[in-house]
Amino acid sequence: MSDTRWLSDEEQDVWRNFAAATSMLQAHIEAQLQREGGMPHTYYEVLVALSEAPGRTLRMSELADARFSSRSRLSHAVARLEANGWVRREACPTDKRGAWAVLTSAGFAALEAAAPSHVETVRQSLFDPLSPEQVEQLGEIMAAIRAKMSPSCEAAMEECPSTQSC
Repeated sequence: MSDTRWLSDEEQDVWRNFAAATSMLQAHIEAQLQREGGMPHTYYEVLVALSEAPGRTLRMSELADARFSSRSRLSHAVARLEANGWVRREACPTDKRGAWAVLTSAGFAALEAAAPSHVETVRQSLFDPLSPEQVEQLGEIMAAIRAKMSPSCEAAMEECPSTQSC
């Protein structure tokens, strides 16, 4: 236990504020998307990733990687999106085990309908309380944390493929 690098009082305050703020932000965005977009945030993120891909199509494995999601969790989400008519799967002609996720016109319309209120919620909740300098600092901080976490996250996903997400 002597090797434990305990948090200072200031670090403890920062950690607790960070944990509370991110939990509150995620809950607020989730509720808004469910209420106004009729979908959970996870599904919205899948639709966004597909909408930004060439031909609105991604291999399922690439989509899972883009969403920092396990393949099994992504497969479940895509199945629900398929049931809504928002995504369809297509077999990969060159790889019998591979599959493509394709954003349908109905899925793109659902995304277009949900996006304005979602973006406004993100703006009001995350960016409006900050100065332009704070937004820049937050971007740098999040990029540094993401860069540090990416290798650990990838290793965890390989060790435990059932991991929900990283």
